[in-house]
Amino acid sequence: MLSKLSFRQLLLGVFLLIAVLLSAASLHALWTLDRLAFHSRDSGHHALALTENTQQLAERSVAMTRSARQYLVLDDPAFRKRYADAWRDARVSLDAVAAALPNTPPTLFERWRQSGEQAWDILQMPSRARNSARQQALEKALAPLPVVNEQLAEEVKQEVERRNTELLAELDQRRAILKAQVIASILLAAVLASGFGLWLSRPLAQIEQAIDILGENRYDQPIAVRGPSDLQRVGQQLNWLRQRLAGLEADKARFLRHISHELKTPLAALREGVALLEDGVAGALSPNQREIAGILNQNTAALQSQIEALLRYNAAAFDAQHLQRQPVDLDSLLAQAIDSQRLQWQAARLTVATEGKARPIAIDADKMAIAVGNLLSNALRFSPPQGLISFRIGELDGKLLLDCVDQGPGVAPDDAAHIFEPFYQGQRQPPGARRGNGIGLSIVQEYVAAHGGALQLMPSARGAHFRIELPYET
Repeated sequence: MLSKLSFRQLLLGVFLLIAVLLSAASLHALWTLDRLAFHSRDSGHHALALTENTQQLAERSVAMTRSARQYLVLDDPAFRKRYADAWRDARVSLDAVAAALPNTPPTLFERWRQSGEQAWDILQMPSRARNSARQQALEKALAPLPVVNEQLAEEVKQEVERRNTELLAELDQRRAILKAQVIASILLAAVLASGFGLWLSRPLAQIEQAIDILGENRYDQPIAVRGPSDLQRVGQQLNWLRQRLAGLEADKARFLRHISHELKTPLAALREGVALLEDGVAGALSPNQREIAGILNQNTAALQSQIEALLRYNAAAFDAQHLQRQPVDLDSLLAQAIDSQRLQWQAARLTVATEGKARPIAIDADKMAIAVGNLLSNALRFSPPQGLISFRIGELDGKLLLDCVDQGPGVAPDDAAHIFEPFYQGQRQPPGARRGNGIGLSIVQEYVAAHGGALQLMPSARGAHFRIELPYET
């Protein structure tokens, strides 16, 4: 299903999914903060109202006591009415406090009500009753009110503290939930981003690998890109390009073989004719004619060498696409390559030394032997008499390293960028030597690149320093 979507659609979908996830966490955090703020405001209002009602109840209790005592002394009905008004207001406050303190024992409120009713009953007695007895009864009836008011004030204080404690506990709980939710959202978003990033980057890596394969002229491996639909189409186009390039490469190889064969036949006839002229078969040659025949012979030999070099390079480029890998001890391979050219470097009075060790590596032994042999031939050609050619073997970062260092003139700075191009001739040629055909290092690069490695020209104070890097796993 995902493969039917394009890279842009998938990328947009991932961004939207992560945005929705983080937005949901943010909205939940805002909702939690609003809820906590509402609870805080509600608790504050409740505590304020409860405190006001408790204070009002205490004030009304004092007013009731004062009015009742004044009534008994002065026997004025106005004071009894004041008591009734204060009692009515006090009962309203008492009911509000009772509603706000559900955990307070009901007997406490009942004691307050009974005291108020008893005092009112005393105030309703006829005035002919003994005043001292009424006074004692009134004091006894109103005596519990201060105690009950203090107990109610303590209950209010405890209720306010309880609500504050609950609010703080809820705040801690919500904060822990928010913290866990934010961390989980961030981790989930990171996992989603990483997972989709890896999944979306895989086809890009496949496309990059396909381009590398095409750049290395390896046309025998089909190209298939898995992932979004538009990247799959890019893979199909790259595969079409691979087939097209493979066809062109095959056409080029056939053309080179054909044209080389067609050129070699008349060239052989030319060389034979020049040889007959030089042998005097057609008659004695004058000095000028012999000089011309020598020039013809030299140039036909050079042309034949170029044609054969072209064929060898074309064959090497073709063979590089068909490797037969097997574990090889490069020390032994290097020793065989050096021994195969022993006559050449001994005749040139050169010394070839090797050092270092490395683990066996899976390579095509025949093709790598040709590559090492070409490096040695190149070093032999440019090394001065009594010179030293050094080979060093080592390992670094999962790669096998083979360095070849000679004591020749080295590579000119202007030649460094072109030294591995086919048929390129450098500026610094050995004195008195015949110019080479310029394909030795090109063949080395073809074979090394076919193994997934690299051939590099390293900085050197004297002579040329070439390094072959071969990965242990390709």
